[in-house]
Amino acid sequence: MKLGVPMEPDGETRVAIAPSSLKKLLKAGFEVLIEKDAGKASNYLDSVYESAGAKIVSRKEVFECDTIISIRFPGIDGVAKGTRIACVADPFRNPEHVKSCIDAGITLLSMDMIPRRLSRAQSMDVNSSQDNLAGYKAVLLGAAHVPKGIPMMTTSAGTVRPAKVVIMGSGVAGLQAIATAKRLGAVVYASDVRKSAAEQIESVGGRFIEVDGMDDFEDEAGYAKPLTPEFIQKVNDTVCGVASDADIIVTTARIFGRPAPITVPSSAVKNFKSGAVVVDMNADVGGNCEDTKAGEVVTTENGVIIVGTSNLPGTLATTASMLYSNNLTTFIISLVKDGEIVIGDDDDILVGAPEGSDFYVNGMGGVLLCHDGALHPKQTRLGGVLE
Repeated sequence: MKLGVPMEPDGETRVAIAPSSLKKLLKAGFEVLIEKDAGKASNYLDSVYESAGAKIVSRKEVFECDTIISIRFPGIDGVAKGTRIACVADPFRNPEHVKSCIDAGITLLSMDMIPRRLSRAQSMDVNSSQDNLAGYKAVLLGAAHVPKGIPMMTTSAGTVRPAKVVIMGSGVAGLQAIATAKRLGAVVYASDVRKSAAEQIESVGGRFIEVDGMDDFEDEAGYAKPLTPEFIQKVNDTVCGVASDADIIVTTARIFGRPAPITVPSSAVKNFKSGAVVVDMNADVGGNCEDTKAGEVVTTENGVIIVGTSNLPGTLATTASMLYSNNLTTFIISLVKDGEIVIGDDDDILVGAPEGSDFYVNGMGGVLLCHDGALHPKQTRLGGVLE
């Protein structure tokens, strides 16, 4: 079994496999081929990979492996029929990736489709591992740009009040952002449309922002249910009101396979105080703040700083690569049966739960999108996107 790891495209600093994972992969029977300098941007040098048992080869040799693993979709030029590609394919935003694999007879395993509510999939969940780091880094970026101290300080020159931080959303990224801001010494407020999130927010040091008329908008799988436009507006207005005197606002709202929803409109930004910092964690998919510019830090006319840094996990490339590598290694090894990778239709991690289930409704339909030149029948929701 040959496992190939290509260099990621420009702008992606992470690498799919870290040297620390090689021992497990080699023990499972894999021969691991790494493209030259693939790990350099993550501070994993070729010499370290070689010392751990990998081979450093050309891109052509990587693409000749029977299984290719990466972060971004690597393309299929030079990839033979029957090859498996495991990556974050983001299929609903990039259906052409799936289509190209179907046409070429390539098996595509999209790691962002992991059904995270399956207990045995937790250690394979690349979304959670990367979102966790993104939430942490978002707060650090806010602290770096805000023109004041974060913790309370009592000095002979006077008392400095702690910064006020508002986190919009309390998923994996949001909870880590709350915890990080609290550790820095801020007073932290956080929101979510799921009433059950209040306990989680408070457990990591935040104060829950409750909205009048809020019900428990959570489905059986633990995800937020669809909301009416009127209630979404009410939530945003309430949270933005709390944020009007905040020093740092972090937005985390991301919808699987769709553009990020606007949770901070321009009208709200105009009411934020001068020097406030908005860190938009979803600048790469449209942004939660109406004034965000992807990849840029901008200052509005009223002095609000909006941070649109894309690929936040990539700013922590060494750690992010290590965690992603652990996720991928666990996943790939789970597929090995009698010295071969076996794609089984009875594996819920691969194909998801039956249509109509919570996993399916939320888009987490299993990592296997296409195999043997066809879209998997349990993942026909993507079929309409491909047409």
